[in-house]
Amino acid sequence: MHFICSNRKMLKLIRRTLLLFILFVFGGSLIGAEELAYKYSVGDKYRILSQVDEEVYVNGQYSHQADILNRISVEIKDTEEDKGLLEGHFSTSETRSGQVSVYEMNRSYFSRFWRDSRGRYDIDPSYYMPVVRNVPTFPDREISIGESWQAQGEEVHDLRNGYGIPTPLQFPFQAKYRYLGKGFYNEKEYDLISVQYTVRHRTSNYFSRFSIYPVRITGFSDQQVYWDNEKGRAHAYTEQFSMIFSLSTGDQYEFTGTARAEVIESTSMDRDKVAEEVEQRLREGGVKDTTVKVDDRGVTLDLENIQFAPDSTELLEGEQQKLNQIAEILRRYPNRDLLVTGHTALAGTEEGRQRLSEQRARVVGNYLLNRDIRDPEQIITQGKGAEEPIADNSTIEGMRRNRRVEITILEN
Repeated sequence: MHFICSNRKMLKLIRRTLLLFILFVFGGSLIGAEELAYKYSVGDKYRILSQVDEEVYVNGQYSHQADILNRISVEIKDTEEDKGLLEGHFSTSETRSGQVSVYEMNRSYFSRFWRDSRGRYDIDPSYYMPVVRNVPTFPDREISIGESWQAQGEEVHDLRNGYGIPTPLQFPFQAKYRYLGKGFYNEKEYDLISVQYTVRHRTSNYFSRFSIYPVRITGFSDQQVYWDNEKGRAHAYTEQFSMIFSLSTGDQYEFTGTARAEVIESTSMDRDKVAEEVEQRLREGGVKDTTVKVDDRGVTLDLENIQFAPDSTELLEGEQQKLNQIAEILRRYPNRDLLVTGHTALAGTEEGRQRLSEQRARVVGNYLLNRDIRDPEQIITQGKGAEEPIADNSTIEGMRRNRRVEITILEN
């Protein structure tokens, strides 16, 4: 009996020792391990909404607050072995500092690139987007909870405005990853990954030909990525960051703040049906000088000859009543974001036309926002000046039609 008990104790000891050996050698790969990978299916589409709350300092002194909205729509166009060909449309918008307002579009971009199942990019260097590339990148094996790894990433910046640098500024960094196991985002469980990297980059002699250019870029990013392994893509992330641009003039610009992003799921819009419904309600409401069309972006209401006080952005009372009716129509499609685009007739200077078109789009966008039909991040405005006329600017009637605001119910 004593011999049997001793053998049992010995077997338990051997099993425990073997388990500790496996955990030590294989890093616990048998417990809580996952193989994280990107997945691609031709025709898949999704949309990403990213918001950045940023403080800007110039030479150590506070300058202003920036609230930036990035909208990204992605489609998988092709697949090849373990990689996918992605096409993305990116737009960046910003609100006025210290105000509750609609977002004003700054720039829009198109990008096309291959990305493999590990997360590595194959992209032409002429593209400005995405800004951060090869993040996250995964090893080609199972990853255990608590396990760390490293991989090279890259940031790309658009320095055309303010610097006049015509090509993307690209620089590498070494990202440090750690798999944290499962985490919850909006009450749903995802794989949680920590991503950290620092930036210490000196620009090449190429940039010295410009009068103002960044000599050195330093900073850090600390992110948590919520990974949807079933769909094979990130669902959301949160970030704390700080970047300092040291310029050739001796000035320093610091950008510090937080960012967050998530995939926004939405069903396809029956554009023809929505256009028909909108047209019917415009007729029933007796709304004049407004037409409806279906385009690549969604369904657009074209408000021709929208009336402002002369040389101003103040809406006349009749236009406010028209917008009240239109707001009630738009309220019927609450999950669709709105793009408000201002246009002018061909009069005055190009700069003046652009500024006036932006202001008028902003006025209409804010009017709709104040009617509580959308949240601020669901309304974006932009101005096109006189670039897209729909009639002959050499006639009074043509100029009247070109002086318009478009409201697009976006496909999202």
